[in-house]
Amino acid sequence: MPSLKEIKGRIASVNSTRKITSAMKMVASSKLHHAQVAIQNMLPYETMLEHILKSFLAAEAEASTIYDKVRPVKRAALVVFSSNSSLCGGFNSNAIKLMQQTYNAYAEKLGSENVEVYPIGRKVTEKAQKLGYIVKGERAALVDKPNVHQCIDLAVELGTRFENGEIDKVELIYHHFKSAGSQILTRKVFLPIDVESELERDHERDLTSVVATKESQEYLKRNSRNRMQDSDGQPEAVPLNDNFIVEPDMMTVLTELIPKMGHLMLYTALLDNVASEHAARMVAMQTATDNADELLRQLNLQYNKSRQQAITSELLDIVGGSVNN
Repeated sequence: MPSLKEIKGRIASVNSTRKITSAMKMVASSKLHHAQVAIQNMLPYETMLEHILKSFLAAEAEASTIYDKVRPVKRAALVVFSSNSSLCGGFNSNAIKLMQQTYNAYAEKLGSENVEVYPIGRKVTEKAQKLGYIVKGERAALVDKPNVHQCIDLAVELGTRFENGEIDKVELIYHHFKSAGSQILTRKVFLPIDVESELERDHERDLTSVVATKESQEYLKRNSRNRMQDSDGQPEAVPLNDNFIVEPDMMTVLTELIPKMGHLMLYTALLDNVASEHAARMVAMQTATDNADELLRQLNLQYNKSRQQAITSELLDIVGGSVNN
């Protein structure tokens, strides 16, 4: 059995670690709030662009551009999102695992020399380089400071290479943020852009709370079906009148709008991934803090038992000595 001094030292050590995990949880909670605000600021633009595209596609069913034409895949690219730091549970490992599975599937069909990786985040960059993948650039700074202009630059680069035939398919791998306790690992085709599926994708996000307790998650599970049924009651954009005039012509307008949808897809994936990272870290640090509390309870109980046993032993020695005298 460890001595009282050893137990007391371990209690102090666990207390110190608990303070760190508790502070990191609060920091992650604050950063999550800022990430949610960034998503909220982006949503009006997303809603209006979706409104315009739906109206145009309804008026011009046969409209298409070079960015949404499916062709045989000879070269593929993966845009993979991760974090720059760890201590966020299985957030990075799950994204890296899906990246490896996707890469291996393409490598079997096309050959490893025809598969490229565009990493966004230090963790996935280091792993891709270690595995010997063809890595295009390093964009770790985007995770710490999301920048719409850099996302547009990357989207333009991918779109230009797709238009020139240098790559035939681009996929995104990231975590979709639904709530503080739910982040869904997502694999989505970026190019060619399937506008119909993109307009019908899951837009549901809980941007009002940073609470991720067991009770709140049980509540979300119980009410997820009801929330899906109530989604019809949410305000939607009113369809435009079919009798509208487009200048200079429908194809020119779509040629401008569909690339903007690509820019939005990339920026949305980045914001979702950043919010998911902070939510995952907040949950991981909350779990670590709870485990520290439980460990402290057990150590205090052990300390009290050992202390009582030592006192009892000393009393027995004293009583035994007095009897012998």
